[in-house]
Amino acid sequence: MSQPTGQAAPDARRNALILGVAQTLAWAVTYYLPAVVAPVVVADLGADPALVYGAFSVALLISGLAAPRVGRVIERRGGRPVLLASAGLLALGLLLLGLLPGLWGWALGWVVLGFGMSMGLYEAAFATLGVLYGRAARRPITMVTLLAGFASTVGWPMSAALVPLLGWRGTCLAYAAMLLLVVLPLYSLLPRAAAAAEAAPGTGPEPADPVLPAAWVRRSFLLLAVFFTLRAIISATLSVHLIAVLGGLGLSVTAAVAAAALMGPAQVGGRLLEFTLGRAAHPLTAARLGGALLPAGALLLVLAGPVAAVPFVLLYGASNGIMTISRGALPLALFGPRGYPVLMGKLALPILLAQAGAPMLTAPLVADQPAMAVLGLAGLLALAALACLLPLRRTP
Repeated sequence: MSQPTGQAAPDARRNALILGVAQTLAWAVTYYLPAVVAPVVVADLGADPALVYGAFSVALLISGLAAPRVGRVIERRGGRPVLLASAGLLALGLLLLGLLPGLWGWALGWVVLGFGMSMGLYEAAFATLGVLYGRAARRPITMVTLLAGFASTVGWPMSAALVPLLGWRGTCLAYAAMLLLVVLPLYSLLPRAAAAAEAAPGTGPEPADPVLPAAWVRRSFLLLAVFFTLRAIISATLSVHLIAVLGGLGLSVTAAVAAAALMGPAQVGGRLLEFTLGRAAHPLTAARLGGALLPAGALLLVLAGPVAAVPFVLLYGASNGIMTISRGALPLALFGPRGYPVLMGKLALPILLAQAGAPMLTAPLVADQPAMAVLGLAGLLALAALACLLPLRRTP
């Protein structure tokens, strides 16, 4: 008997918990690693900071370029073998960071990590759940993002504690061991796609899903890709420059850091809202509401001035939290489970390319323009992104 709409089957909750814990650790020791480790690497190697941070950008570029192929593999074989391979590849990349000398070793490690990230972060996890549960994957996807929303909360303090004890190389080696001893065994507990479909009838992909009009799919996918890419440009830029921009509003360093620190809880809060109040709404409605929060926060900031810095961060964070869920749930709701892993890979390509290039390309703008103008421009860009969702309609 199938599960009621909006509820997750018991095995779906179990697998979402497994993926949520594994994703938290995978994000913590890869994507969130440079924030703490890169400054130490710059000092230790005497390297140009642009080259050290550039290696991370190259990893994101590689991840984006590899994502469509990863999606095709998940569609053919299921997500379990891909995620297992990702844990090994991420561990290898961290081993190279810890063992190879010089800047070339740092760069080579991030090249390997780029391939591992394409196989082992959100898009691969979402695609895995899509293969396992079809249209019923929305709730498990939300559960995964709720847990993994604490990746920076776990990763940054953990790295800050380990680097003084083990050095940056020892920290990378410890993280490689964590992936092999914790994340890899967690992924081994996931079911194979065929087994899951048999074990949970009514929750797997629907074989009778209609073939959608090709023109509608192309148009809808393009609008969706532009929406998520524009949002990725904003989030990638502000993830690097938010504290500086808040300081430019007139906040002290302490106040700017305190306000920026609210991002994490606000993101989790947005996901909780989607998980509870938003579960009865169509994912397109939830995405539109989430997409509207950032322009609303920017408008409030422009009207009220620096006093609205904290409300802006809260609205921006909640919007980002909902967007993370929408990246997995909205394509599934619009296009169905047929071809979903491939679609997620194609969607990830422009998003990851934007994340890789935006901080560097927007740095001159942030440096030259007043902080209020930068945040107002972010609001206008978010409004343009939201406009891409308005013509979208539910599956015809």
